[in-house]
Amino acid sequence: MVKLTAELIQNSMQYINPVKDRELDLRGYKIPEIENLGATGDQFDTIDFSENDIRKLDGFPFLKRIKCLLMNNNRIVRIGQHLEEHIPNLESLILTGNHVEELADLDPLSTLEKLTCLSLLHNPVTAKPHYRLYLIYKLPQLRLLDFRKIKLKEREEAKALFKSKKGKELQKEILKRAKTFVSGQNVNNPPKHLSEQEIRKIREAISKANSLEEVERLQHLLQLGQIPGHETQNGENGIEAMQTDSVLQ
Repeated sequence: MVKLTAELIQNSMQYINPVKDRELDLRGYKIPEIENLGATGDQFDTIDFSENDIRKLDGFPFLKRIKCLLMNNNRIVRIGQHLEEHIPNLESLILTGNHVEELADLDPLSTLEKLTCLSLLHNPVTAKPHYRLYLIYKLPQLRLLDFRKIKLKEREEAKALFKSKKGKELQKEILKRAKTFVSGQNVNNPPKHLSEQEIRKIREAISKANSLEEVERLQHLLQLGQIPGHETQNGENGIEAMQTDSVLQ
């Protein structure tokens, strides 16, 4: 793990990228947090932070020139508040392969008025109900989401849903979940009241899961201290048992 220092910034590769933007390459240093970017002198259009260990998108000084941040394959679970005060001209934010879990955790991006391209591929949040429509509604400035063009029909659908009574209730539930659920908890910090055997079984189930939704659900159960196959869930037809015993065998 390497601290992001002024010396590291000065010694890192700098070049003109294929779209003629000046880019700073800070890829793969296992940097834990964003800091000391004042040392860039605001001389870059793009900064590549891919393949680091950053957990929160914040720590920026005022960087008027930045248009693109590449944050692939970090450990980001949180988006800082008031980013528009520090990176007001950001147009593209690539968060592919991070750990964002809750829709409301993305709300701070709504203040970035020039943000037109956002990728959250391979984040748990993409499995949430209404994920795409929620972001289209909350971030109307977006043109590309997960490298797919946002269509007029999608904008109309998002607006109709979230301005309806049902949509307003959904927004309240989304916000409530973000406030009560601590993003970034994972199988490395399981509840202490689970036995080692129970923790091992859940980890094995996660490794055998066939979808991102199943991985996310099992991780959430581990955080709650529940064993798959013993919990219940409200289904459309009442209370139904979760069928996960086969995964644990």
